[in-house]
Amino acid sequence: MAEKKEDVLRLPAELLYAHELEALRQEDKNEEKPAGWQLSPKAVLKFVVGGKAGNVDITPKYIGHNRLVEIAIATLLTDRSLLLIGEPGTAKSWLSENLTAAICGDSAKVIQGTAGTSEEHIRYSWNYAMLLANGPSNEALIKSPIYRAMETGSVARFEEISRCASEVQDALISIMSEKTIAIPELGRELPAKRGFSIIATANTRDRGVNDMSSALKRRFNIIVLPAPANLDTEVSIVTKRVAEISNNYKLKANLPTNEAIEKIVTIFRELRQGMTLDEKQKLKSPSGVISTAEAISLITNSMALAASFGNGTITDEDLAAGLQGAVVKDEDKDKLVWKEYLENVMKKRGASWRGLYNTCSDING
Repeated sequence: MAEKKEDVLRLPAELLYAHELEALRQEDKNEEKPAGWQLSPKAVLKFVVGGKAGNVDITPKYIGHNRLVEIAIATLLTDRSLLLIGEPGTAKSWLSENLTAAICGDSAKVIQGTAGTSEEHIRYSWNYAMLLANGPSNEALIKSPIYRAMETGSVARFEEISRCASEVQDALISIMSEKTIAIPELGRELPAKRGFSIIATANTRDRGVNDMSSALKRRFNIIVLPAPANLDTEVSIVTKRVAEISNNYKLKANLPTNEAIEKIVTIFRELRQGMTLDEKQKLKSPSGVISTAEAISLITNSMALAASFGNGTITDEDLAAGLQGAVVKDEDKDKLVWKEYLENVMKKRGASWRGLYNTCSDING
């Protein structure tokens, strides 16, 4: 029996924003579309950066440089694949998912790169019971997400590609060059239909884990997604995503005030950059990732705490609990870094920061 939308923990972008996509399709129906695309390039851009389609407001999915999104869309119009690179929390996966949802209406053809990802995950594998019983056949073939994208002329997503072993990454080279997958067991090849492409993401923090070969990099058009340029931009991103996630999880708590979000984002930016926002004081940075995504997660968790164990309004105690876990990943080093920040920066910021400082100090010990 099909699950109701409200019963699903996380909806894919094409379902979450179905009404927006439908409005864009109606507005876009007379526009010429590339092979395999459900929307024109301009409509895809509007879906990602926001605008209006008829009477429907199109919410911005990516807050940043619109030119980068235009370059990404233009890349997918050619025979080259797209690689999005950036620090954790720069919305690589979110942009990848929403581009795919707008282009082909199905963002679910995903390979999640890990140390355990094998070449079979990229090409195809077999149902071994059927293989042993009847030999190689179309029925026994298990198609990878990339295989299914080639077969249907759609977009496949490859998350955290640099987490895979180098020899697994290089299995993509022939696919991206020849646009075919050879299936020697069946004596045939699968040619990619028009519209096929790959959007991959890579984390700059993982550089050197399994660095991509030059041959593979040459087959991608690479776009580096920067961290939010300033405090206001990052506050806007966090505010928007927290509201969306809260609605999706149906958290019974009030949305945080702008002041609360600004405090968390300020702390994260300063620790990430190793300097106060006014650039007057250098700081030590913790060992963990202090990203925008972490800030969103922290505030969402604080809302869950406030809803379950408070009066529904986020308090300094709720925020402090999340900050401790976000900053102090390595107990010995990070605890000292966090203590120095509390004493040398937060303590001196006046009455509006006093409650958060006191609570954080008590937890840090």
